Amino acid sequence: MPALPANPWLKRRRVPRPSDEATMNARDPAGGEALALPASPFKVALVNPYELGRQSFNLAAPAALLKACGFDVACLDLALQKLDTDTLRGARLVAIHLGMHTATRIAVAALPKVRALAPLAHVCMYGLYAPMNQVLLRGLGVQTLLGGEFETGLLALAERLRGGDGGPQREPLVGLSRVKFLKPDRTGLPQLGRYARLLLPGGASKVVGFAETTRGCKHLCRHCPVVPVYQGRFRAVEVGVVLADIEQQVVAGATHISFGDPDFLNGPTHALRVLGAMHARHPKLTFDATIKIQHLLGHAELLPVLRDCGCLFVTSAVEAVDDRILACLEKHHSRADFERALKLCLANGIALAPTFVPFTPWTTLEGYLDLLNELVRLKLREAVPPVQLAIRLLVPEGSYLLRMPGFADRLAPFDPNLLGYPWHHADPRVDALQREVQALVMRMESASRAEVFEEIWRLAHAALERQAPSLACTDPGQPIPRLSEPWYCCAEPTDLQLQSL
Repeated sequence: MPALPANPWLKRRRVPRPSDEATMNARDPAGGEALALPASPFKVALVNPYELGRQSFNLAAPAALLKACGFDVACLDLALQKLDTDTLRGARLVAIHLGMHTATRIAVAALPKVRALAPLAHVCMYGLYAPMNQVLLRGLGVQTLLGGEFETGLLALAERLRGGDGGPQREPLVGLSRVKFLKPDRTGLPQLGRYARLLLPGGASKVVGFAETTRGCKHLCRHCPVVPVYQGRFRAVEVGVVLADIEQQVVAGATHISFGDPDFLNGPTHALRVLGAMHARHPKLTFDATIKIQHLLGHAELLPVLRDCGCLFVTSAVEAVDDRILACLEKHHSRADFERALKLCLANGIALAPTFVPFTPWTTLEGYLDLLNELVRLKLREAVPPVQLAIRLLVPEGSYLLRMPGFADRLAPFDPNLLGYPWHHADPRVDALQREVQALVMRMESASRAEVFEEIWRLAHAALERQAPSLACTDPGQPIPRLSEPWYCCAEPTDLQLQSL
């Protein structure tokens, strides 16, 4: 395994000695001179509202950097923990990670309680959705917002506050400078076994670790939240850091790694270096990754390598099977490409888990039913989480969708509760069906995928005033490995997810 890079922060930053900090004066018990005692370390609380059931790299990575520079760091993961006084007590900086829509909705709901529990804290929000929602978040009193490669800005903010400078934000709103990571510090997070598990066909399960090899994306899909921040760029995490992070999670019990990159093959050479070293050290370790249809086809020769290194399944943002909608989203693949990629994956022993945005301003009732028919034809009912059939297109601030001629004319004013621009379909039946499907999915969250699909199948036909054909004689496809957390980054938070508040 490559050696970890030297700590770049300690080379150019001196951890303050007690004499550098404010001191507390206390009388010597014998009545002598006042004793100078060091003040309590500057406390930073890092909060993660939601991250698809994974133990967050985006808490562990900044925690390592902050601790190396002498900060007292407490981590709180609202997916498994509740906001509590002990964690936030005495915090001078509370930094909340906004990695996705669901997390941002939860963070906004949590903000009043955060302020109540840490009234003296400077509040920062960081991650993809921080810069996109800057007007809203600043209006709610969030003092600092950091997007992109946020670690440098977060550390600079903490040092500035520790030095007594609580003035307006000077750190870049979006930073894309390369970060020299340390091995992520996961010691302050809940045990790995409490997070989402990998469920295998047949009933077995695995403890899942979570790692990132890259951030950002070199593609410009119009609807993607990565695009307004990274604008076609991506940044790599050093191979040695990734491997050290995987190693510590294996020691903690992980037998499967879920790579959280927006696209694992943005840098194929980098990905192969990680996989080669990981597989050499842990030959029984399996993994999953997110890869574009375009990359699955363009790098088809790499699929046997992925399989041999332990890839069980690939998640791919297919989004639609209507070529017209795919063109509007600038996905750079077609319906036929989706089927080709599916066959390539299956031929190489890798399951494909497609994701969708089935409700858009261009969706028709016939088109939605066509999507369901395609999933039946391709035997993918067991491969698609039901929530994927309820997702409604989100249009956040800064979305590249707003650059489409005439698209803004379809939108209502920005809605802070939605965290986006509302739109209504020209056919109100499409909006009604989306609401019905979403309510059904939430109501049947504990039911099997086959049961939920049949109910969605029935609703879609009823919307067109048709009798739903029986699915009894059709093959739903083989169950595929999947994470036990079924929700999705662009879905609305459930009541259960809000209970941590």
